[in-house]
Amino acid sequence: MSNLDSMQRFTFDNTDVRGELVGLHQSLNTVLSKHEYPEAVKVELGKLMAASALMSATLKYEGRLCLQVRLPGDVTLIQAETTNTGEMRAIARYDESKHDEIESVELQGGQLVITLEPAVGKPYQGVVPLDSNHLNEAFEYYFKQSEQLGSRFWLVCDGNTANGFMLQQLPASTQADPDAWDRLSHLASTLKDDELRDLNNETILYRLYHEEQVRVYQETPLHFACTCSKERTGNAIAQLGYDELMDVANEQGKVSIDCQFCLQHYSFNKAQIAELFPEKKLH
Repeated sequence: MSNLDSMQRFTFDNTDVRGELVGLHQSLNTVLSKHEYPEAVKVELGKLMAASALMSATLKYEGRLCLQVRLPGDVTLIQAETTNTGEMRAIARYDESKHDEIESVELQGGQLVITLEPAVGKPYQGVVPLDSNHLNEAFEYYFKQSEQLGSRFWLVCDGNTANGFMLQQLPASTQADPDAWDRLSHLASTLKDDELRDLNNETILYRLYHEEQVRVYQETPLHFACTCSKERTGNAIAQLGYDELMDVANEQGKVSIDCQFCLQHYSFNKAQIAELFPEKKLH
């Protein structure tokens, strides 16, 4: 059984190569339990969640990494987020009238939007075209273009568990093994989907790298957690403007909104709406 709801880093002694392994189960199923997604959407959502966890390992600060797959077809958005402390959430949008007709998700022709949101400082965003139906290729292209470093990704999801494997070059040092990247990435390419899905981290690393000096680090737990709150929801609806919100409140008695990620319900009466606009208060 693979290591579930955790991420584990590994490195190779005397090389400039590192890796990450991630397994998701409860964190994925909590996301899926909140929506009736077609099976094909579940699979791609799980892969994107695994990828967001793998990429969050590159965060060197407190913050959040958000991945968005924007598509032109019946499935229009797949989004996954992971914080530096292992909190995850995800969502997909699709034409619900075609729920039973969606048997696959066409990724080619869409965009992968990668947003890094530090707790302090300005966010950074990168956009990668999806030139194939394989998410891993887009991530490899992103790191090649943005960091000029080799990266390899393997992602698998069966709609119940999701797993990911990442191998990445680090800036070269003078004492490192110059052939390590080619050798280690070639060995990783022999990893089969069912091995990544079914085997634990120790077994995977032994099968691939039993002749290498592998250093394995403590696992980082991953879990579902939504970052929504009354305050953040209020800040979001305030973008609609005072007059429009008051019109809704006058008609319906309040403004109601549900978080799309966790389905938490929030409502604002007239007094609470007024508090969102302190400039409207009479002096």
